[in-house]
Amino acid sequence: MATNKVQTGIRFEPELLYKIAQVAKANKRSLNAQLEYLAQTCVDEYEQSNGKIPVDEEALYKK
Repeated sequence: MATNKVQTGIRFEPELLYKIAQVAKANKRSLNAQLEYLAQTCVDEYEQSNGKIPVDEEALYKK
């Protein structure tokens, strides 16, 4: 399955990761989908308060 998503390694305290996994299960999401949802919600709230974050498309896809 091809995807354009970037793979990252994020470190969590075990208890926090467990709790996020339980929230994901309650929401019928995978852990990854829950983390993406939480990150997007955070960015949306930030942009609502502070304006759109500009994205440099050239730097974004630079390898």
